[in-house]
Amino acid sequence: MISISDDIITRTVSRVLVPFIQIYALYVIMHGHHSPGGGFQGGVILGASFILYLITHGLEDAKKRMSELKVGLFSSFGLLIYSGIGLLCLILGSNYLDYGRLSTILKVIPAQARSLGILGVEIGVGITVMAVMFSIFFDISTGGVLPEDEEG
Repeated sequence: MISISDDIITRTVSRVLVPFIQIYALYVIMHGHHSPGGGFQGGVILGASFILYLITHGLEDAKKRMSELKVGLFSSFGLLIYSGIGLLCLILGSNYLDYGRLSTILKVIPAQARSLGILGVEIGVGITVMAVMFSIFFDISTGGVLPEDEEG
């Protein structure tokens, strides 16, 4: 079972590093359509920041920041973004995830529409991967049993 770290240095360093890790993860996600990296890599980095917080601050504090309900909502919302962009392309009469067709509703040239479409998909993938990575770590570290489940 995960418990709170008693080391003040570890907790302080993680409290300082977590925001920078999250900013870097957002950078990787937002620049994934122009350079190596993207939704998956940025999502893993973002998930790792929540895992670091869980390890250093304990289960109760981490659940305040990222509850199981939020994990489910984030993973569903990210999947909705990804599939919604693909479905929108289909509705506009093109292939699934043919971003060039989005130019008709975005009022930009097809090249810009492709870039924006890919960015949208990267954001959706990043959100989903972050939530799933945290959920996998959470389930493995607790054995799938939460402390409140054992009380009943």
